[in-house]
Amino acid sequence: MTAVLRTAVVIGCGTTGTSVALALTGAGVHVSLIDENPQAVTEAVALGAGTAWSPRLPPADLVVVATTPSSVVDVLHSAQSRGLGHVYTDTAGTKDIVCAEAELRGCDLKGYVPGHPLAGPDAPDRARADAGRFAGRPWVVCPYETTPDWAFETVDALIETCGARRVDMTVEEHDRAAAILLHLPYLVAAVLAATVGDSDPRLLRLAGGRPAGILGAAEGDPVLGSDVLTQNAGPVADAIDLVTGQLDAVARMLHQGEDTVPVELSLVLERGRRGLRALDAAADNTAP
Repeated sequence: MTAVLRTAVVIGCGTTGTSVALALTGAGVHVSLIDENPQAVTEAVALGAGTAWSPRLPPADLVVVATTPSSVVDVLHSAQSRGLGHVYTDTAGTKDIVCAEAELRGCDLKGYVPGHPLAGPDAPDRARADAGRFAGRPWVVCPYETTPDWAFETVDALIETCGARRVDMTVEEHDRAAAILLHLPYLVAAVLAATVGDSDPRLLRLAGGRPAGILGAAEGDPVLGSDVLTQNAGPVADAIDLVTGQLDAVARMLHQGEDTVPVELSLVLERGRRGLRALDAAADNTAP
């Protein structure tokens, strides 16, 4: 059973928060917006994402905390203390530290369902906000053991309204997956982009603009990116060790220049191609 969403409060008017608000507003939900930057609320309102929150409003059916991971618990605790809503969720890209801190802080865990829509990196402005941002995308939920059905039903209504599909995971499973699928590619792309940017200007002219491929992932906001990477430090470091170990092996192979290098390299590259095929197959199997 899915609850009926009539009212919602979205705290944080970045790309993700504004996109959530646009999707809800487009479905007829009355959305109130909060952000520590008043200009962010003004811009989100101008996009049609909702109206500025007023303390005169009654508690909303749902409160969505769409802030940086390191600020989620403070914002959640404050929102619950003020009674902004009946059910709360978040969109942070890390879950282990957030969930543990929420418990230590004394947040109302029965009314809080940790979540993370996997729809690309957030940004501090609303330039990429889109009501269809989450359509067909996984929306990870990491519930506590005590999470009641009525809280699930409300969050299910949010996910359904945004056109996403719910995926339940433990916080450890989520953070390991996010490290490999999201955080490591972002970090690698940033390092590669920095290396390219520091190169000889003549090399840059040869590129004729931004090279295609992984470098596009480096466009994420560095302040938000560093927050996410820090909050998921352990799994990200493990993922880096895994990848750098393989790259080190390739570098040694190339330095040694053995006759078997072409064959060994082809095996490495074939593994990469199989990895992409596995991703494509997984996407086909989960398509609605």
